[in-house]
Amino acid sequence: MTYTLTETIAPATQPDISYHPDETKYKQRTARRLAENPSLPKARLPPGFPSKVEGPIVWEGQDWTSEDQWVFHLTPEQLQEIDDGLAHFKALDKPLGYISKETFPLPTLSPVLESLAHELYSGRGFFVLRTIPVDDYTRKDLATIYAGISSHVGSARGKQDGTGAVLAHIKDLTLSHAHEKGGIGNAAYTTDKQVFHTDVGDLIALIALATAAEGGVSRISSSARVYNELAATRPDLIKTLSEPWILDTFGGRSGFTSRPLLYVEDGHIIIQYSRRHFTGYGNQRRSSDVPPITEAQAEALDAVHFLAEKYSLGLNFQKGDIQYINSLGLLHARDAFRDDSEHVRHLIRLWLRNDKLAWPTPEPLQPIWKRLYSVGPEEQRFPLEPEIRRTANGATK
Repeated sequence: MTYTLTETIAPATQPDISYHPDETKYKQRTARRLAENPSLPKARLPPGFPSKVEGPIVWEGQDWTSEDQWVFHLTPEQLQEIDDGLAHFKALDKPLGYISKETFPLPTLSPVLESLAHELYSGRGFFVLRTIPVDDYTRKDLATIYAGISSHVGSARGKQDGTGAVLAHIKDLTLSHAHEKGGIGNAAYTTDKQVFHTDVGDLIALIALATAAEGGVSRISSSARVYNELAATRPDLIKTLSEPWILDTFGGRSGFTSRPLLYVEDGHIIIQYSRRHFTGYGNQRRSSDVPPITEAQAEALDAVHFLAEKYSLGLNFQKGDIQYINSLGLLHARDAFRDDSEHVRHLIRLWLRNDKLAWPTPEPLQPIWKRLYSVGPEEQRFPLEPEIRRTANGATK
């Protein structure tokens, strides 16, 4: 009688990793992986990836000594010009989707904003406008002003959901009635700490309608500085980040998509990811039918976060400020915060792109960018109040 020996292979399981990075677990995982393979720090970088990148977008938080280095203060004359731009657009009697630098003219401020847009793509990658007197306007007029000013920074507005909304209200939604029916799947809509990540699209704009009673510091970090450290010390993680990853779409058509998190394009280092697509967040758990990430990917996620945190800069976000950052070149995060009856943190977000100054979009991201910026003037919606946007499984985006 002949017997055949078969081996039972246990199915792959998700590593012990959560949305909130655990530094102890990260160090233990790193030590374990290096003990198993001591040659990891000696790995070769993937083809086309440089050993080091340089330029003004490569910085550390300690390089900045005063917010005067990145805050542009609007003068009374410039604020009057903004009011004139508002009056000009309202006289056209057009839908808000037609707001542009031509329909919202800013004769002397426009060249300043154009120079600051160059700073986003060719400089440090961020700036803050201070201050729009937000309490002086109706919500619709404020949306018009915000989009009007921003049209001189980024010529294209991206849609933030399937309905064509180009404005997104970022505030705590956990106490809303809608939360009782589903669940918040994104820390942005809670008071919880939001870990380092990027948004889709080229540029992110955020205007502060109100700040929290406590906390909520906005933090940014240079992706290129994070890259340089990993390239010098753990080139194997550069390889891991540059290979395809499986992203949970939380109820999307296929359940998941696949693409790299790290790119080099025309000399620019681009990191494009959100941690929750690999760990889940809150009620929005990683789907059981989506393949788990690997131990190498888990270490890479933590390495990016803790290095971004190490080299980050905290921005003093004040009421009426507009913050602009290059989401291709910078990572961003937010501290946990506390609201009270008089202070309820409320930001409004725009996703922008300056077609004249834009970096080349990596090929795997091009379909996403095409969908993002394909919304026409008549299709653009400008929600004036927060909306709950849900995925197919009922959790909020």
